[in-house]
Amino acid sequence: MIEEGGNIMKKTLIGPVLGLVFSLVFGLLAAGSVGAQAPAVQSIDILDQNQAERSVTQPGNMAPVFRAIKEGGTHYSSLPALESGMLIQPKAQFIGQARPTTAGEAWRQYRNGPLTNIGGWLLMIAPLALLAFYLAVGPIRLKGKLTGRLIERFTSIERLAHWTMAISFVTLAISGVIMLFGKYVLLPVFGHSLFGWLAYGLKNVHNFVGPLFTLSIVVFFVMFVKSNLPEKSDLQWIARAGGAIGKGHVSAGRFNAGEKMWFWGGMVVLGLIVSASGLALDHLVPGILYTRGNMQLASVIHIIGAVLVASASMAHIYIGSVGMQGAYSAMRTGYVDDAWAKEHHDLWYQDVIDGKVARVRTEKREAAIGDPQKAT
Repeated sequence: MIEEGGNIMKKTLIGPVLGLVFSLVFGLLAAGSVGAQAPAVQSIDILDQNQAERSVTQPGNMAPVFRAIKEGGTHYSSLPALESGMLIQPKAQFIGQARPTTAGEAWRQYRNGPLTNIGGWLLMIAPLALLAFYLAVGPIRLKGKLTGRLIERFTSIERLAHWTMAISFVTLAISGVIMLFGKYVLLPVFGHSLFGWLAYGLKNVHNFVGPLFTLSIVVFFVMFVKSNLPEKSDLQWIARAGGAIGKGHVSAGRFNAGEKMWFWGGMVVLGLIVSASGLALDHLVPGILYTRGNMQLASVIHIIGAVLVASASMAHIYIGSVGMQGAYSAMRTGYVDDAWAKEHHDLWYQDVIDGKVARVRTEKREAAIGDPQKAT
């Protein structure tokens, strides 16, 4: 019985073992046959192949052509347009990016990444901070009573220049914010068609209003540069943060140090940076090659400058509207009460009292008859 069982087991194992042996033998023979027939592509450095060589070893594979295109080289093109021989830009890397990639992709990632994220936070934090300040402190009100005597602070031409710059700036800011952030906020609500028309219309408004804003900056600068030159009293105003630190009044001329910093830093420096980059994007600056690389750089500069000046302008708008009693009326009507001038710009007020500055600079207008309510 034991011998019979052993014979049965041997017969049972012979079949699978022989099958495994035959499978291995035929597998090795087949692999050798295939290996002998396959092209020896592994011995060739495929990264060194040109398109003609690749077409022989791997017909239909266009990798060498597209690799050459992505290197950003200039090739032959019968088109007369600028950069017509360069299909894809060479690699580039903006500040903060982990690795270089094609310049167009690097710009897209930079615009939709840090510029949008950081810019969005700045544009949200600035108004929230001003709202918190208003709720905590409230507007700056006059300590004394209105006298009913008015001083012409701004002429009609000065106010026209200011409102031209202000309205064009707000138009540019709103249209720019929608173009930069609209696809994240408005696109899901409006849909692609409506948002596409909105963005297209605002882009044209932005492009045509931009030069007007630049012109208004130049006119405004000529009108007010003399009154915004630094003075000794500005140092004390800065040291005491406009009266927020310490006790007592802080003297100021026609414009205090805060207004002068906004004039030079916000309007002149940032305003001209935004204007110059915007005019470049509009192809209105002579002597510039309007290549894709230059346009991408101008776009980055434009967005950074626009976000900074828009954020800083909110403090100026706050003080000029609800943040200070009488400030908006000064730019709307051109006149301020003697009490307002004495409390906020005492050095300028003293020049008016001494006759160094005319109380009324516009001919045939009377300031002394003013209604006290106009200065509120």
